[in-house]
Amino acid sequence: MKEIFKLQADVCKTMANPVRMEIIYALKEGEKTVTELVEEAGLTKSNISQHLSVLKGSEMVRSRREGQNIYYSIANPKIIEACRLMREVLTEQLSERQKIMAKIED
Repeated sequence: MKEIFKLQADVCKTMANPVRMEIIYALKEGEKTVTELVEEAGLTKSNISQHLSVLKGSEMVRSRREGQNIYYSIANPKIIEACRLMREVLTEQLSERQKIMAKIED
């Protein structure tokens, strides 16, 4: 059981970077090249490549080569589901905070 907790913590560390989260969300629509990710994120190719390397090392994304291009995709659709659930939790927390602030301001 401790091994599962360690693996879970490692995945959370990987996802604890906003650029990596942005890449994951960009890939939820389907596979993309580094160039496409650079255009979407507005970051440098080397920056995106470094983050893709971390995501690939954590087996969160996979790649395939087609000619000169390397295409990246989400390795497991449950990764997107986990991100969606976390986003829902955060949205609910933000909503609660806003309600509390509104009461304080009244």
